[in-house]
Amino acid sequence: MLLILALGCLCFAVYFASEVATAPARERQGLLRRAAQYGQMRVVHGQDTPRFAERALAPIVAKLARLMLRINPKSSLDVVSAKLISAGMRNTSPTGFLATKAALGIGGAVFGLILGSPSSPMSGLMLMALFGLIGFAGPSYLVTIRARRRQEAVAAELPDALDLLAVSVEAGLGFDGAISQLTEHMEGPLIDEFDFTLGEMRIGEGRSDALKRMADRVPAPEMASFVRAVVQADQLGISMGRLLRVQATDTRLKRHAAAEERAMKAPIKMLFPMVAFIFPAMFIVILGPAFLNLGQLFNF
Repeated sequence: MLLILALGCLCFAVYFASEVATAPARERQGLLRRAAQYGQMRVVHGQDTPRFAERALAPIVAKLARLMLRINPKSSLDVVSAKLISAGMRNTSPTGFLATKAALGIGGAVFGLILGSPSSPMSGLMLMALFGLIGFAGPSYLVTIRARRRQEAVAAELPDALDLLAVSVEAGLGFDGAISQLTEHMEGPLIDEFDFTLGEMRIGEGRSDALKRMADRVPAPEMASFVRAVVQADQLGISMGRLLRVQATDTRLKRHAAAEERAMKAPIKMLFPMVAFIFPAMFIVILGPAFLNLGQLFNF
Protein backbone atom coordinates (compact mmCIF):
# COMPACT_ATOMS: atom_id res chain seq x y z
CA MET A 1 0.00 0.00 0.00
CA LEU A 2 2.80 2.39 0.91
CA LEU A 3 4.61 1.55 -2.31
CA ILE A 4 1.50 2.31 -4.37
CA LEU A 5 1.04 5.62 -2.54
CA ALA A 6 4.70 6.52 -3.12
CA LEU A 7 4.44 5.72 -6.82
CA GLY A 8 1.29 7.84 -7.05
CA CYS A 9 3.03 10.80 -5.39
CA LEU A 10 6.02 10.39 -7.69
CA CYS A 11 3.81 10.27 -10.80
CA PHE A 12 1.96 13.39 -9.64
CA ALA A 13 5.25 15.22 -9.09
CA VAL A 14 6.54 14.24 -12.55
CA TYR A 15 3.24 15.31 -14.17
CA PHE A 16 3.27 18.62 -12.32
CA ALA A 17 6.90 19.31 -13.27
CA SER A 18 6.25 18.51 -16.95
CA GLU A 19 3.18 20.76 -17.01
CA VAL A 20 5.12 23.64 -15.50
CA ALA A 21 8.11 23.12 -17.81
CA THR A 22 5.98 23.06 -20.98
CA ALA A 23 3.64 25.89 -19.96
CA PRO A 24 5.61 28.69 -21.74
CA ALA A 25 5.84 26.72 -24.99
CA ARG A 26 2.12 25.88 -24.91
CA GLU A 27 1.26 29.49 -24.19
CA ARG A 28 3.39 30.69 -27.10
CA GLN A 29 1.80 28.15 -29.45
CA GLY A 30 -1.62 29.27 -28.30
CA LEU A 31 -0.78 32.91 -29.01
CA LEU A 32 0.55 32.05 -32.46
CA ARG A 33 -2.55 29.98 -33.21
CA ARG A 34 -4.89 32.78 -32.12
CA ALA A 35 -2.88 35.30 -34.14
CA ALA A 36 -3.12 33.09 -37.25
CA GLN A 37 -6.89 32.70 -36.81
CA TYR A 38 -7.51 36.39 -36.10
CA GLY A 39 -10.40 37.67 -38.21
CA GLN A 40 -11.44 34.18 -39.35
CA MET A 41 -13.83 33.35 -36.50
CA ARG A 42 -16.15 35.24 -34.22
CA VAL A 43 -15.86 35.15 -30.47
CA VAL A 44 -19.30 34.74 -28.98
CA HIS A 45 -18.58 35.44 -25.33
CA GLY A 46 -16.08 38.24 -25.91
CA GLN A 47 -13.04 36.33 -24.61
CA ASP A 48 -11.66 32.83 -24.61
CA THR A 49 -12.36 30.69 -21.56
CA PRO A 50 -9.12 29.34 -20.07
CA ARG A 51 -8.70 25.62 -19.88
CA PHE A 52 -9.27 23.71 -16.67
CA ALA A 53 -5.57 22.89 -16.35
CA GLU A 54 -4.67 26.58 -16.58
CA ARG A 55 -7.35 27.56 -14.08
CA ALA A 56 -6.25 24.85 -11.65
CA LEU A 57 -2.46 25.03 -12.04
CA ALA A 58 -1.90 28.79 -12.31
CA PRO A 59 -2.91 29.57 -8.68
CA ILE A 60 -0.90 26.60 -7.39
CA VAL A 61 2.18 27.67 -9.35
CA ALA A 62 1.90 31.23 -8.05
CA LYS A 63 1.52 30.06 -4.42
CA LEU A 64 4.50 27.70 -4.66
CA ALA A 65 6.62 30.45 -6.21
CA ARG A 66 5.70 32.86 -3.40
CA LEU A 67 6.55 30.13 -0.88
CA MET A 68 10.02 29.72 -2.40
CA LEU A 69 10.62 33.48 -2.32
CA ARG A 70 9.65 33.54 1.37
CA ILE A 71 12.01 30.67 2.17
CA ASN A 72 14.90 32.45 0.41
CA PRO A 73 14.39 36.24 0.86
CA LYS A 74 17.66 37.03 -0.96
CA SER A 75 16.25 35.57 -4.17
CA SER A 76 13.83 37.34 -6.50
CA LEU A 77 12.18 36.76 -9.84
CA ASP A 78 14.76 38.97 -11.56
CA VAL A 79 17.66 36.98 -10.11
CA VAL A 80 16.07 33.67 -11.09
CA SER A 81 15.29 34.99 -14.57
CA ALA A 82 18.93 36.09 -15.01
CA LYS A 83 20.16 32.61 -14.01
CA LEU A 84 17.78 30.94 -16.43
CA ILE A 85 18.81 33.25 -19.27
CA SER A 86 22.51 32.63 -18.60
CA ALA A 87 21.76 28.91 -18.87
CA GLY A 88 20.01 29.39 -22.23
CA MET A 89 16.54 28.72 -20.80
CA ARG A 90 15.06 31.96 -22.07
CA ASN A 91 11.55 30.53 -22.54
CA THR A 92 11.35 29.13 -19.00
CA SER A 93 9.26 31.21 -16.63
CA PRO A 94 10.98 32.06 -13.31
CA THR A 95 7.68 31.53 -11.51
CA GLY A 96 7.34 28.08 -13.05
CA PHE A 97 10.94 27.24 -12.16
CA LEU A 98 10.42 28.21 -8.52
CA ALA A 99 7.17 26.25 -8.41
CA THR A 100 8.96 23.22 -9.86
CA LYS A 101 11.62 23.44 -7.14
CA ALA A 102 8.95 23.62 -4.45
CA ALA A 103 6.97 20.72 -5.93
CA LEU A 104 10.05 18.51 -6.26
CA GLY A 105 11.14 19.37 -2.72
CA ILE A 106 7.73 18.54 -1.25
CA GLY A 107 7.36 15.43 -3.39
CA GLY A 108 10.86 14.24 -2.45
CA ALA A 109 10.18 14.77 1.25
CA VAL A 110 6.91 12.83 1.09
CA PHE A 111 8.54 10.04 -0.90
CA GLY A 112 11.44 9.79 1.55
CA LEU A 113 9.07 9.70 4.52
CA ILE A 114 6.98 6.95 2.96
CA LEU A 115 10.07 5.00 1.93
CA GLY A 116 11.75 5.09 5.32
CA SER A 117 8.78 4.92 7.69
CA PRO A 118 8.29 1.12 7.56
CA SER A 119 11.82 0.49 8.90
CA SER A 120 12.01 3.16 11.63
CA PRO A 121 10.79 6.73 12.24
CA MET A 122 14.37 8.04 12.41
CA SER A 123 15.28 6.62 8.99
CA GLY A 124 12.03 8.03 7.64
CA LEU A 125 12.96 11.52 8.85
CA MET A 126 16.48 11.19 7.46
CA LEU A 127 15.23 10.04 4.06
CA MET A 128 12.61 12.78 4.09
CA ALA A 129 15.28 15.43 4.67
CA LEU A 130 17.61 13.85 2.07
CA PHE A 131 15.07 13.51 -0.74
CA GLY A 132 13.55 16.89 0.07
CA LEU A 133 16.96 18.54 -0.17
CA ILE A 134 17.70 16.77 -3.44
CA GLY A 135 14.38 17.85 -4.94
CA PHE A 136 14.84 21.39 -3.69
CA ALA A 137 18.47 21.93 -4.73
CA GLY A 138 18.57 19.68 -7.81
CA PRO A 139 17.04 22.11 -10.35
CA SER A 140 19.29 24.98 -9.22
CA TYR A 141 22.35 22.74 -9.48
CA LEU A 142 21.40 21.62 -13.00
CA VAL A 143 20.82 25.23 -14.08
CA THR A 144 24.23 26.22 -12.66
CA ILE A 145 25.98 23.37 -14.48
CA ARG A 146 24.22 24.24 -17.72
CA ALA A 147 25.14 27.93 -17.39
CA ARG A 148 28.79 27.02 -16.76
CA ARG A 149 28.94 24.74 -19.79
CA ARG A 150 27.26 27.38 -21.92
CA GLN A 151 29.77 29.98 -20.75
CA GLU A 152 32.65 27.66 -21.68
CA ALA A 153 31.07 26.99 -25.09
CA VAL A 154 30.73 30.73 -25.72
CA ALA A 155 34.38 31.33 -24.80
CA ALA A 156 35.46 28.52 -27.14
CA GLU A 157 33.36 29.77 -30.09
CA LEU A 158 34.19 33.47 -29.75
CA PRO A 159 37.60 33.56 -31.57
CA ASP A 160 36.22 31.87 -34.71
CA ALA A 161 33.15 34.10 -34.64
CA LEU A 162 35.32 37.22 -34.35
CA ASP A 163 37.45 36.06 -37.29
CA LEU A 164 34.33 35.72 -39.44
CA LEU A 165 33.08 39.13 -38.26
CA ALA A 166 36.45 40.70 -39.10
CA VAL A 167 36.50 39.17 -42.59
CA SER A 168 32.93 40.33 -43.25
CA VAL A 169 33.62 43.88 -42.05
CA GLU A 170 36.86 44.11 -44.06
CA ALA A 171 34.92 42.92 -47.13
CA GLY A 172 32.68 46.00 -46.90
CA LEU A 173 29.74 44.87 -44.77
CA GLY A 174 28.47 46.83 -41.82
CA PHE A 175 28.55 45.42 -38.33
CA ASP A 176 24.89 44.39 -38.48
CA GLY A 177 25.41 42.70 -41.85
CA ALA A 178 28.48 40.90 -40.50
CA ILE A 179 26.42 39.56 -37.58
CA SER A 180 23.78 38.41 -40.08
CA GLN A 181 26.43 36.50 -42.04
CA LEU A 182 27.69 35.02 -38.78
CA THR A 183 24.27 33.69 -37.83
CA GLU A 184 23.88 32.10 -41.26
CA HIS A 185 27.21 30.23 -41.33
CA MET A 186 27.75 29.16 -37.70
CA GLU A 187 25.80 27.45 -34.94
CA GLY A 188 26.00 27.27 -31.18
CA PRO A 189 25.07 29.18 -28.02
CA LEU A 190 27.12 32.22 -29.02
CA ILE A 191 25.41 32.38 -32.42
CA ASP A 192 22.01 32.19 -30.74
CA GLU A 193 22.91 35.21 -28.61
CA PHE A 194 24.13 37.12 -31.65
CA ASP A 195 20.92 36.25 -33.47
CA PHE A 196 18.83 37.51 -30.56
CA THR A 197 20.90 40.70 -30.36
CA LEU A 198 20.53 41.26 -34.11
CA GLY A 199 16.76 40.93 -33.74
CA GLU A 200 16.80 43.60 -31.02
CA MET A 201 18.80 45.95 -33.23
CA ARG A 202 16.45 45.39 -36.16
CA ILE A 203 13.41 46.45 -34.12
CA GLY A 204 15.07 49.76 -33.25
CA GLU A 205 17.23 49.04 -30.22
CA GLY A 206 20.57 50.85 -30.01
CA ARG A 207 23.63 48.80 -30.87
CA SER A 208 25.46 49.55 -27.62
CA ASP A 209 22.41 48.77 -25.47
CA ALA A 210 21.74 45.49 -27.32
CA LEU A 211 25.39 44.41 -26.99
CA LYS A 212 25.48 45.29 -23.29
CA ARG A 213 22.39 43.18 -22.70
CA MET A 214 24.07 40.32 -24.57
CA ALA A 215 27.06 40.63 -22.21
CA ASP A 216 24.68 40.51 -19.25
CA ARG A 217 23.01 37.36 -20.61
CA VAL A 218 26.39 35.65 -21.12
CA PRO A 219 28.53 36.39 -18.04
CA ALA A 220 31.83 35.42 -19.68
CA PRO A 221 34.92 37.66 -19.35
CA GLU A 222 35.72 37.29 -23.06
CA MET A 223 32.24 38.43 -24.03
CA ALA A 224 32.39 41.43 -21.68
CA SER A 225 35.77 42.47 -23.12
CA PHE A 226 34.49 42.15 -26.69
CA VAL A 227 31.36 44.22 -25.97
CA ARG A 228 33.35 46.98 -24.24
CA ALA A 229 35.77 47.18 -27.16
CA VAL A 230 32.98 47.35 -29.75
CA VAL A 231 31.07 50.01 -27.81
CA GLN A 232 34.20 52.14 -27.41
CA ALA A 233 35.10 51.72 -31.09
CA ASP A 234 31.58 52.75 -32.07
CA GLN A 235 31.79 55.87 -29.89
CA LEU A 236 35.33 56.89 -30.89
CA GLY A 237 35.16 55.95 -34.58
CA ILE A 238 37.91 53.31 -34.50
CA SER A 239 38.24 50.90 -37.41
CA MET A 240 35.96 47.96 -36.66
CA GLY A 241 37.86 45.44 -38.78
CA ARG A 242 41.17 46.05 -37.05
CA LEU A 243 39.49 45.97 -33.66
CA LEU A 244 37.85 42.62 -34.40
CA ARG A 245 41.19 41.18 -35.52
CA VAL A 246 42.83 42.24 -32.27
CA GLN A 247 39.94 40.88 -30.23
CA ALA A 248 40.05 37.55 -32.09
CA THR A 249 43.78 37.21 -31.43
CA ASP A 250 43.37 38.12 -27.77
CA THR A 251 40.52 35.67 -27.17
CA ARG A 252 42.42 32.90 -28.97
CA LEU A 253 45.44 33.47 -26.72
CA LYS A 254 43.17 33.35 -23.66
CA ARG A 255 41.62 30.12 -24.90
CA HIS A 256 45.10 28.61 -25.42
CA ALA A 257 46.16 29.70 -21.92
CA ALA A 258 43.01 28.21 -20.41
CA ALA A 259 43.68 24.91 -22.21
CA GLU A 260 47.26 24.86 -20.88
CA GLU A 261 45.96 25.56 -17.37
CA ARG A 262 43.53 22.65 -17.56
CA ALA A 263 46.32 20.41 -18.88
CA MET A 264 48.54 21.36 -15.94
CA LYS A 265 45.75 20.55 -13.49
CA ALA A 266 45.16 17.11 -15.03
CA PRO A 267 48.02 15.28 -13.21
CA ILE A 268 46.82 16.57 -9.83
CA LYS A 269 43.26 15.47 -10.56
CA MET A 270 44.51 12.05 -11.69
CA LEU A 271 46.41 11.55 -8.44
CA PHE A 272 43.34 10.86 -6.30
CA PRO A 273 41.86 8.10 -8.55
CA MET A 274 45.30 6.53 -8.79
CA VAL A 275 45.74 6.48 -5.02
CA ALA A 276 42.24 5.17 -4.44
CA PHE A 277 41.99 2.53 -7.18
CA ILE A 278 45.26 1.84 -9.01
CA PHE A 279 47.84 1.79 -6.19
CA PRO A 280 45.95 -0.77 -4.04
CA ALA A 281 45.74 -3.16 -6.99
CA MET A 282 49.48 -2.69 -7.67
CA PHE A 283 50.33 -3.36 -4.03
CA ILE A 284 48.24 -6.52 -4.06
CA VAL A 285 49.94 -7.77 -7.24
CA ILE A 286 53.47 -6.87 -6.09
CA LEU A 287 53.33 -7.63 -2.37
CA GLY A 288 50.75 -10.44 -2.49
CA PRO A 289 53.24 -13.23 -3.33
CA ALA A 290 55.63 -11.96 -0.65
CA PHE A 291 52.93 -12.11 2.01
CA LEU A 292 51.96 -15.63 0.85
CA ASN A 293 55.55 -16.79 1.11
CA LEU A 294 55.86 -15.25 4.57
CA GLY A 295 52.67 -16.99 5.65
CA GLN A 296 53.91 -20.32 4.42
CA LEU A 297 57.25 -19.75 6.18
CA PHE A 298 55.65 -19.00 9.54
CA ASN A 299 53.29 -21.94 9.20
CA PHE A 300 56.26 -24.24 8.84
